[in-house]
Amino acid sequence: MAAALVHLAGAAHAQPAKFAFGAARGPAAGAAAAFGRYAAGCLSGAVQLPESGPGWQAMRLSRNRNWGHPSVILFVKRLSHEARKAGWAGLYVGDISQPRGGPMTSGHSSHQIGLDVDIWLRPPDRLTLSRAERERISSTPVVARNRLRVNGRWTESHSRVLEAAARDDSVARIFVNAAIKRRLCETRTTDDAVWLRKVRPWWGHTAHFHVRLHCPASRACVDQAPLPEGAGCDRTLAWWFTREALYPPPPDPRDRRPELTLADLPTACRGVLRAR
Repeated sequence: MAAALVHLAGAAHAQPAKFAFGAARGPAAGAAAAFGRYAAGCLSGAVQLPESGPGWQAMRLSRNRNWGHPSVILFVKRLSHEARKAGWAGLYVGDISQPRGGPMTSGHSSHQIGLDVDIWLRPPDRLTLSRAERERISSTPVVARNRLRVNGRWTESHSRVLEAAARDDSVARIFVNAAIKRRLCETRTTDDAVWLRKVRPWWGHTAHFHVRLHCPASRACVDQAPLPEGAGCDRTLAWWFTREALYPPPPDPRDRRPELTLADLPTACRGVLRAR
């Protein structure tokens, strides 16, 4: 497999790197290491989240994206325990990363270094779904169609699960729809600012929340800039409900970023592709 991946990566300056990383079916051997940035990097020594566990099921198994840095796998297991304490049966876990990280052939620009994970906002109906059922069912939006408020599917248990995730020391930030952030700001107190500041509004994210862990202690992994001070319930949140944010103009095709090639990624990513 390594030889095939090297062949795919050979035209590094011409071919998008997503094809080489998307072709990897298993991890690069060696110690776990995240190289580069969340949206431009790769991963060695990845660990696979088991398809099912005592408090979770990995969804969309055909994508082969239930791989991550060991720290994110441990986080999922911790959060699944907290979700059960909050009243859920556990967690439906969406994409983490590919076996060797890197750009994906579809869906995400981040999730490249094994430190991002999507958690469905659909409380599990049961944790005995077949592989076929995990391909067929989808998460359910908890945000109203006008994107101004949460809808009737939102419960206090959703708040507790998000709080548990944000209180985890390994978590750097969590991306949710702005309506979810607004709801948390309305129902939490000033004492919650320490964890609430980690919950950041972003477009989409109506049916899942995106958890991003801190980089491990390594110069090879590049953390995001520190979060701003405060709980984030001020005018910066209000902007997300302006016409500018709710109805942005369609992107200009001329502004489309070129796809990442292997040359755009850390040099170590060549070794990650070559490793057995």
